[in-house]
Amino acid sequence: MSEAVLYVVATPIGNLEDMTPRALRILESVALIAAEDTRHSGRLLSHFNIKTPMIAVHDHNERQQQQKIIEKLQQGNDIALISDAGTPLISDPGFVLVREVRAAGFRVVPLPGCCALVAALCAAGVPSDRFAFEGFPPAKSQQRLNFYSALAAENRTLMFYESPHRIIDSLKDIATAFGAERPIAIARELTKTFETFLSGTAEEVLAQVEADPNQRKGEFVLMVEGAPQQDDSLLDPRSSEVLDILLEELSVKQAAALAAKITGIKKKVMYQAALDRK
Repeated sequence: MSEAVLYVVATPIGNLEDMTPRALRILESVALIAAEDTRHSGRLLSHFNIKTPMIAVHDHNERQQQQKIIEKLQQGNDIALISDAGTPLISDPGFVLVREVRAAGFRVVPLPGCCALVAALCAAGVPSDRFAFEGFPPAKSQQRLNFYSALAAENRTLMFYESPHRIIDSLKDIATAFGAERPIAIARELTKTFETFLSGTAEEVLAQVEADPNQRKGEFVLMVEGAPQQDDSLLDPRSSEVLDILLEELSVKQAAALAAKITGIKKKVMYQAALDRK
């Protein structure tokens, strides 16, 4: 394995004081910085007086640029990967590059730091022992509603990113898909001057955002508390036995569907019971 390294470097999501000393040292010392948007990152580097050259690596050219980066690594040059803000690869480009760099035999070293979803989760007052990050919901209304509806039975805290021009419609779809009484929270403009957390039922949070135009500005993290845990006691001994046998051979989805047909118990109940067993 070559000694050249690709560093995956987290950068601030708003407050420049969140830049770590290690990140500054690496960005100053590498031969090249692969940035999602060189113009955007140029302002960050200028602020810290970092002169390292940059190359653009984004969703539309990541596969084309990976060979150039691998060639640089083969020449013994260390490279840093950054996104516009936060931790690269988290709803940002970089996965393809990291995978190919590792496959080519080079080390990939993470430099931890800012991540909007983690910042939101630790301060929102929602259950944080188990959570699932689902990225950005679909932009189109019906696809977004279907997307949320498919997650309605999930009992982990669900986390999403959302844009300001879709926040109202997204909250309406959450209230429809998860129920108006489902507890949710939103974090807006994290680490910035107008950082805001709102929490309550889906209906209450939607009303707050609709009533205040300022709550529709900035970047959002949406958090939806998981569905209440289903009580396995709803299954009689025979139904539990049927489900257990099917789970030995089938996936959760297939076992739940077949068990529901055999026993007459609702598929949703069987699916949750199957998830609990796994």
